[in-house]
Amino acid sequence: MLIEAPRSRLVVIDLQTRLYAAMTPPQPNFLARIQLLTRAALTLNVPVLVTRQYPRGLGPLVPEFADELPESCAVHDKMSFSCCADDDLAKVFTDGRDQVLLAGIETHVCVLQTAFDLLARGQTPYVIADACASRAPADRMQALERMRAEGVRVVSTESVVFEWLRDANHPAFRDLARAIRDL
Repeated sequence: MLIEAPRSRLVVIDLQTRLYAAMTPPQPNFLARIQLLTRAALTLNVPVLVTRQYPRGLGPLVPEFADELPESCAVHDKMSFSCCADDDLAKVFTDGRDQVLLAGIETHVCVLQTAFDLLARGQTPYVIADACASRAPADRMQALERMRAEGVRVVSTESVVFEWLRDANHPAFRDLARAIRDL
């Protein structure tokens, strides 16, 4: 199944200063990939939800990311690991957008639990593998394998952006294709 912008929502999970400093990113451009996904989503009218896990303890959002977010972008604080376990956050996932794309930290905790809860609710979670990180690479890989085995779709940043665009004639194609090349 192709990812469709009108059916999608991007969720950036817990991209916070203390967590980010402890991560082993899957690729050197981890943060740039999340920034590109957010930019593409906002350009293509895909809602973006950003979460912060226990911000008092884990810090604010990474400034390079937070500084680029428009005021219209929802940022929610949470204590539960899954975004769906928080009642206020869970309401966000009832707007008919059934393709939920997940990026962020940590792959084997908050990303995994959110993906499984979305799957249980009948939605289609997509984990963007090159835009997810864990402190230990083995935890990240195990989580991706487990999610794939359980029916979560595992994709890449580039495939998401091009599926959202659908066509080289899209007005945003040149700009977003250039940004992908620059990663």
